[in-house]
Amino acid sequence: MPESAEIDKNIKLQVEGMTCTNCALGISRFLEKQGLENVSVNFATSEVRFKKSETVKMPDIEAGIERLGFQVVKPPTVDEHGHSHSNSPAKGFTLERKLMFCAVFTIPLLLHMFWHHPVLMNPWVQLALSTPVMLVGLWHFGRSALASLRTGVPNMDVLITLGSSAAFGYSLAGAIMQLGPNYLFFETAATIITLVLLGNLIEHRSVQQTTTAIRELSKLQVPIAKKVRMDISGQDQVDEVPSSNIRRGDVLQVNTGDKIPFDGKIIWGYATIDESLVTGESLPVERKKDQKVIGGTLLANGSIKVQVEAVGESTYLAQIIELVKIAQQNKPDIQRLADRVSAVFVPVVIILAVSAFLLAYYVLGVDLTGSVLRSVAVLAIACPCAMGLATPTAIMVGVGRVTRAGILIKGGKTVEQLAGVKQVVFDKTGTLTTGHFKVKQVKLFKGTEAEAVSILVSLEQKSSHPIAKSLVKEFKGAAEIPFNRTEEIKGSGMRGFDEDGNVYESGSFQLARNLTTDNHFDVYILKNHELLAAIELQDEIKLEAKATISYLQNNGIRTVLLSGDRYEKCYQVATTLGMDAFYAERKPEEKLEIISQLSKELPTAMVGDGINDAPALAKATIGISLSNATEVAIDSSQVILLNGNLSYLTEAIKVSKATVITIKQNLFWAFAYNLVAIPIAMAGLLNPMVAALAMAFSDVVVIGNSIRLKYRKVS
Repeated sequence: MPESAEIDKNIKLQVEGMTCTNCALGISRFLEKQGLENVSVNFATSEVRFKKSETVKMPDIEAGIERLGFQVVKPPTVDEHGHSHSNSPAKGFTLERKLMFCAVFTIPLLLHMFWHHPVLMNPWVQLALSTPVMLVGLWHFGRSALASLRTGVPNMDVLITLGSSAAFGYSLAGAIMQLGPNYLFFETAATIITLVLLGNLIEHRSVQQTTTAIRELSKLQVPIAKKVRMDISGQDQVDEVPSSNIRRGDVLQVNTGDKIPFDGKIIWGYATIDESLVTGESLPVERKKDQKVIGGTLLANGSIKVQVEAVGESTYLAQIIELVKIAQQNKPDIQRLADRVSAVFVPVVIILAVSAFLLAYYVLGVDLTGSVLRSVAVLAIACPCAMGLATPTAIMVGVGRVTRAGILIKGGKTVEQLAGVKQVVFDKTGTLTTGHFKVKQVKLFKGTEAEAVSILVSLEQKSSHPIAKSLVKEFKGAAEIPFNRTEEIKGSGMRGFDEDGNVYESGSFQLARNLTTDNHFDVYILKNHELLAAIELQDEIKLEAKATISYLQNNGIRTVLLSGDRYEKCYQVATTLGMDAFYAERKPEEKLEIISQLSKELPTAMVGDGINDAPALAKATIGISLSNATEVAIDSSQVILLNGNLSYLTEAIKVSKATVITIKQNLFWAFAYNLVAIPIAMAGLLNPMVAALAMAFSDVVVIGNSIRLKYRKVS
């Protein structure tokens, strides 16, 4: 896939220690200050990406990230047995263990509120029980808070650290000064930490559910390959070796039930292959000698030998995984407001917490304990993470859902744009029609049919256009002309030159318009600018085309046909499908002009598959290409329908709309929650422990709503 050229320009780091979107914002701000470009940080996948820089050295970047309190993880190594060994530091005291440890001390503290046992009521016992919890809290939340302050983007952990520390410090002073039980709320400090740890754990596990598409695709990568070598006697021997040791040109043995390790070409054998998890195509496909296979697909039946053509990050599967990751990190415009609010949220909450204390104590006459509790409650209930999680979790689920269906979307912004499309422009050949052509008529103007067919096949086999492929297949076995060189005539056809200086051309009526007025043929064949023959073809409309056009029109989306083909054929297709408008006999530059104009009028998607579609695909609001399209067309597109099925366009639009709705729901909840909860806490109507519980689960509500998108029916 052509996107690999862009991927190769980027650096990718695995960074541990990010707990929320503000952590990601902090790292982004640090990297941008270093002058790095295309910075993208995803706390859910723990990945940091940026464009290669000649001026900033990698050790300085890694050291800077670690100074912020995060850990840069080195890539895993693979031993001779194919076992992966992680280079990440031992996790030891995991989040689960921290929660269990804190719960052991917090439960007795909470118990004293219901069972007034003298031991539990003793302030020094309460201090002893709450101190281990506070130490864990300062280690877990305090370090993260300090790191976020260094980045200039304070996170939620700043609020948790301040709230629990204020409660603990106030209680410690009360115990030392023997002010009585009304000045003791060690249980509040411990409970805030324990409940937020519980919320973090649920949040962490929930966020992982939003990245299942990447994990499912990653599981398709094969750790061990069966490499074929020739022994001294000339017999083939098969060795099982780590996939990391396989190189281009190696030959691999793949048998029934095996996954194909890498992209390659079959050099022996025949097989039925299940490509569903890579392309979305549910039916197995048959492959034989000289045909291509995709790494990660399952050999359902048969036995083949494959010569490896791509390894590592250049494989089809690796690049799909990379595109999905990039898409899930790419921010749509709708997230900008949430990012701006999140960046200033924590300082504003601290100001509100201080204001709550001052207002309660000095204006409303609330006692010191009540005023402190109000302030702590404000710190405990505020939740900037919900706003930060609203968009990325929905994007990750939405992109993952369409990926499993065989649709690649390049970027979260594309999801938002696709949901708002009001007009879809289609190329005809290979897009609305099957691209499988049959020769209806051959008309000779000069020479013999054999000579004309020989010229045609020799030229068209150099082209990737669907008509060219059909013609080569139709006239298979025809004699070929040895050309010195060939070239594409943009929007018209192909041209070749032989060693005697003869010029051969095949293509549309544009090539023969000065030689004949008969323009109802599809392909014209010329030699030395003289017309030899013309061919009329028959094409069929795709089975799914009618349903796709109907869905778009029923949802208020205008449909347009834009083609370089003849007027009569375009008219027939457009009227058969009931399209709103059509443009025929248009050159690439004319297509570009039409798309430019249409995009100014309405948000417009262009669906195409040929080289001559590339400029229009790039110019449209969104370019959509089929997987059997040319690499140029795919490179110019933001959406790729992997199995070439046009009906997948409707699925992409449905999921995109549902994703945007989910984002809006999430943002509404996040903003509404904070707008309502913080004033209630300032008014003294919330116990800090209840506030901590509400805050801990506000994120889960947002993530849970996003996860619903994986399963719910969309329309």
